[in-house]
Amino acid sequence: MEGEKLPPSFATSAIHAGQEPEQWSSRAVVPPITLSLSFKQYEAGVPFGKYFYGRSGNPTRECLENCLAKLEEAKYGIVVSSGIAGVATIVHLLKAGDHVISIDDVYGGVSRYFQQLMTNFGIELTFCKMLDPQNLRAAMRPNTKLVWIETPSNPLLQVVDIKALADIAHEQEDVLVVVDNTFSSPYFQHRSWYYFLLVETLALICQRPLELGADISYESISKYIGGHGDVVMGGIFHNNDAKAPRLRLLQKAVGATPSPFDCYLVNRGVKTLHIRMREHQKNALAIARALEKNPRISKVMYPGLESHPQYELAKRQMDGYSGMISFIIKGGMKEASNFLANVRLFILAESLGSVESLCEHPAIMTHASIPKDQREALGISDSLIRLSVGLEDKDELIADLEQALVLAVAG
Repeated sequence: MEGEKLPPSFATSAIHAGQEPEQWSSRAVVPPITLSLSFKQYEAGVPFGKYFYGRSGNPTRECLENCLAKLEEAKYGIVVSSGIAGVATIVHLLKAGDHVISIDDVYGGVSRYFQQLMTNFGIELTFCKMLDPQNLRAAMRPNTKLVWIETPSNPLLQVVDIKALADIAHEQEDVLVVVDNTFSSPYFQHRSWYYFLLVETLALICQRPLELGADISYESISKYIGGHGDVVMGGIFHNNDAKAPRLRLLQKAVGATPSPFDCYLVNRGVKTLHIRMREHQKNALAIARALEKNPRISKVMYPGLESHPQYELAKRQMDGYSGMISFIIKGGMKEASNFLANVRLFILAESLGSVESLCEHPAIMTHASIPKDQREALGISDSLIRLSVGLEDKDELIADLEQALVLAVAG
């Protein structure tokens, strides 16, 4: 490799990809916010440049799309006005009579969209336990066109084998494999070029979903990428030349485009993603280990713990484990509710991936739209609590959890 120019690191790309000052007439180092809805045309039907209407294209949005596509190692990237808008945009690639297979432990909002909306348009749906990839093979049908994977999953933090699942799905032609990469973020699905130089002889594979065989890497940008709890946005990243024009058309035709100001906020937030993710993981691992020792908790779910059932797979497939932890408190709804009522630093709120620590009760909050019998079959019980560990002092966060547990569960 001597004399060859190495690709930029994740940190360098996060700060510089798509941000070249030369693209702006002002040579602004910080990309400007272009708020204009319309762009003057040279003559009827002949724009001065590539922009003519805000829904069809915007410089601030394009800047963000180029940056995030680089971080996902994708040829194409589009951002939309919410994570669920991203799901809807992908589903618009299908037609009546097509079949979708979704991981069973999927985010409640995605499950609600699949079950209550998508199926109204004649699209068939099957939920599949993908911890064993052979279950996917058994669920495949001749009309299967989309396989939806979420790893780590929400809220049970299960880790599934992306490559094995993608290989099985692609045994059949014209099947799109989508990986929801939200909990990991692009940072923990990334290995530096220097890393590959070190381990090349070990034949290790890269962790990014697209390089593991997925056709689309999907993100709820509202979470870790935005990182500050002030933007709702989704992203779709892929390398499919054939699908690119259709997805770009859907972005425009469906109309779920984010505002320039929101794009600016995410563009600013992503520049610290690598720093934030390292701190999220450091705090979460310390908290997970402390919770595992707490007698008032019966189970802790965090892929970075040796006790996690897919710990070895997570080590192979990911570079880190982010800040998401779920645990089962001893008792039931009463104890869980008391715990959530007594935390002080952790904020009782939905969402995740922000700088402040959040806690929530999946069964009656993020996954309340899933019927109770389905929740119970999945393991989303009344005793399950999900944490989004933020960037506060880890010792203070641990102390907060422990005092709330003492008040919630009898010793």
